Amino acid sequence: MEKEKGTETTIKEKVKALAASMTLEEKIGMIHGCQLFQTAGVSRLGVPPLVFSDGTMGVRQDFYPDSWEAVGGNGDYVTYLPCIAALAATWNRELARKAGSVLGEEARGRGKDVILSPGMNLKRSPLCGRNFEYFSEDPFLTGQMAAPYIQGIQEWDVAACPKHFAANNQETERLWVDVDVEEDVLREMYLPAFREALKEGGAYMVMGAYNKLYGEHCCQSDFLLNQVLRKEWGYDGVVVSDWGAVHDTEKAALSQLDIEMSVTSDFDQYFLAEPLKQAVEEGRIPEAVIDEKVEHILLLMERLHMLEGKRKTGAYNTPEHRQTALEAARESVVLLKNQAGVLPLNAESLRRVLVIGENADLRHGNGGGSAEVKALYEVTPLAGIRALLGGNVQVDYVKGYAGGETKAASELNWQATSLENGGGSTGMTDEAEDGTGADGADAVLREEALAAAENPSYDQVIFIGGLSHKQDSEGNDRPDMKLPFGQDRLIAELLKRRQDMVVVLTGGSPVEMEEWVDAAQSLVWGWYGGMEGGTALAEVLFGRVNPSGKLTESFYRRHTDCSAHVLGEFPGKETVRYGEGRLVGYRYLDAFNKEPRFCFGHGLSYSSFAYGPLKVVRLEDGWQVSCPVKNVSERRGMETVQLYLAPLTPKAGWPVQELRGFVKLDLEPGQEKEAVMLLRASDVPGPAEIRVGSSSRDIRSRAVMGAE
Repeated sequence: MEKEKGTETTIKEKVKALAASMTLEEKIGMIHGCQLFQTAGVSRLGVPPLVFSDGTMGVRQDFYPDSWEAVGGNGDYVTYLPCIAALAATWNRELARKAGSVLGEEARGRGKDVILSPGMNLKRSPLCGRNFEYFSEDPFLTGQMAAPYIQGIQEWDVAACPKHFAANNQETERLWVDVDVEEDVLREMYLPAFREALKEGGAYMVMGAYNKLYGEHCCQSDFLLNQVLRKEWGYDGVVVSDWGAVHDTEKAALSQLDIEMSVTSDFDQYFLAEPLKQAVEEGRIPEAVIDEKVEHILLLMERLHMLEGKRKTGAYNTPEHRQTALEAARESVVLLKNQAGVLPLNAESLRRVLVIGENADLRHGNGGGSAEVKALYEVTPLAGIRALLGGNVQVDYVKGYAGGETKAASELNWQATSLENGGGSTGMTDEAEDGTGADGADAVLREEALAAAENPSYDQVIFIGGLSHKQDSEGNDRPDMKLPFGQDRLIAELLKRRQDMVVVLTGGSPVEMEEWVDAAQSLVWGWYGGMEGGTALAEVLFGRVNPSGKLTESFYRRHTDCSAHVLGEFPGKETVRYGEGRLVGYRYLDAFNKEPRFCFGHGLSYSSFAYGPLKVVRLEDGWQVSCPVKNVSERRGMETVQLYLAPLTPKAGWPVQELRGFVKLDLEPGQEKEAVMLLRASDVPGPAEIRVGSSSRDIRSRAVMGAE
C-alpha cells in the first residue's frame, strides 16, 4: 500500500510539472471540446487528445468532427449489449463486470479513451424517458451493479464515466429544472450510488447533469462538485459536463468541472474556451484553476497509459463479446406470471404457431437518443423463435398494431438541436383518443390479428408487444404508463379468444396492464435485450433457458401509484419538488401498504426453491448473514436471494424496509447452497429485523437483531 501511495505521489508530481510547461492556450485547449467528441492535445509535449464516445448499450457510431452527421461506412458496427435496465435485472455482479469489459474492449478497439457509461440516476418515476439507461429505483442495488461494470470497462485502459451527477430524474425541461430535495434525502438516496461507483468502482471520470440543484446548474455547482465530490469524497478524477450543460464561464471555471463539452461546432466560443482565456488575461480568473483542471486530465491519461504509449489493444465484434451479450440477455428476462405452468412451451408438441405484435419483429438498437447503437446485427424475437423451432414448426406472423418503428435517420442527428425547448419535453400519445389510430389503420391490423387467432389450426399464440424507443428515449418523458398504439384493447380481445396466449412485453420502463393482466395466464418481460435479445427470449419461452431475471423497480398498477406523483411532483417545470423524500419506489408502497402490480425484486423461475433458517454472525465491522437455499424441483435454476433490513421502530417518513444485500445462486436439482451476505455496521443503526426472500414481498426467512 505504501508503495502504491508513493507511486501515486510520483505520478501527481509528474503531471504537475507537465502542466506547468504548457502555455495558457495549450491548457485551455485541453479543457473544452475542439470536436464534438474530442478535446485538444499538446503535440509538442506528447499529450494526445482525449476521445469520447457515447455508449450505454454499445460504442456509438462515428460522427464528423464538427457536424452531427454520421461518417457512415461499415467500420463502426459494434456489439449491441442489453440496456442497463436489463443488465440490472440479472442481479449478477459478475455478469455486470463482463458486460462492462465488453464495452471497454470495444471502446479501446474503436480508438476511444472514454465511454460515457453507465447511467446511474434513480428511477424516481416510471415515466422518465431515460429509465432504460438506468439500473434501479434502489441506490444500494444501483451501486452494487455499477461498481463491477465500471471495473470491467476500465480493465481496457478506457475510462468509465458514470452519469448524470446528480438528481437528474426527468427529461422534461432538463436543462433548466431546479431540483428541490432535502439535503439528507439527497445524501441517502441520490448520491450513494455515485459514491459507490467512484470509490468502489474506481471510475476515472464522472459526468455532471443538465439540471439545477439548489439553484445551481450541476456542472458548475459549488456544493455538488467542490464540497461533496472533491472535499468530502476526496475524488481526484475528471469531471466532464454533459453536452451543453455549462452556462457561465466564471462559475464553471471556479467550480471543479474539468472539461466542457457541447453539441455546437463553435468550439472556440465555449465558456471554457476563448471567454475563459480572456478572463484569465484580464485577471478576473486565476490561471491556477485551469492548472488544476489540466492536472486532473493528465492524471487520467496516466491512469489510462496514454502518455507512455503502453495501452492495451482492444477489439470489437468478437464471438466472445456476442456470447456475453447473449448471457446477459438470458439472465435479464423476467417471468412475471405463469399460471398452470403454461411456460415453458413444448416445441415437440407444436406444429403451427402464431406470433402477433409489432415488437416481435422490431429492431431497437438504433433508437433511444445518445444510447443508440449501430449494431452488427439484432435478432428480433420472431427471428429467435423461428431459428429455435428450426423449420419443423410453421411460425406465422401478423403485426396486430403499428407505430413503434424508429424513423429513418435524417442527415443530421437529433443532437444538433437537443438544447432547444429546455432540452426535453413530455411526449404525447400517438393514437387517437379511441385507440383506433387517426386513419383507422390500427383497427384493420387488430381485426386481422383477431381473425388469425381464432384459427383453430394454431397450437399456440404468442403476443409480443410493449414499448419502443419512441417512448423510451432521451429528451422525452412519457405522459402515462399506458401501452401505445391500441395494444391494451388488442391484448384483451385476443385473450378472450385464446386464454392460453403467452403475453410478452419488451421495453425499458413499466407499463399499465390493468385492462387484461388478470386474464393472462403467462406474462414475460423482455427489456431491450441487445443483439441476442430475440434468441434469449425464445430460449426462455421454450425452456432452453430457465428465467432468472428479477425486477429492479416496482411495476405499478398505474403511474399515479408512484410516490413522485402522489407526494412529490413529476415532471417539474421551473422547479421539481421531491416531496416523497426517502419513500421512492418500493419504499413508498411498503410504507403505505399499497399493492403494486409486480413488486420490486419479483421474478419467477421454472424451478422451485426452499429457504432455511437465517444464521447471523457478528463480525468486527458488521454482520454475516447466511441462509440455506435448496432447489426442490427437477430443473436446474438460478435464484437471487435478497436481504432486506427492517427497523423495529421505523421513524416517520422512513422506509419500513430497505435492500441491503443479495446473492445469485446457481442450483442443480436437489442441490442446496448457503446464501452468504454481509451487513455493514453503518447499515444497522438500531434494533432491526433481517428479512431474506425471493422478492421484497416474498420473504422466506427472518431474524431479529440489535445494534451492539
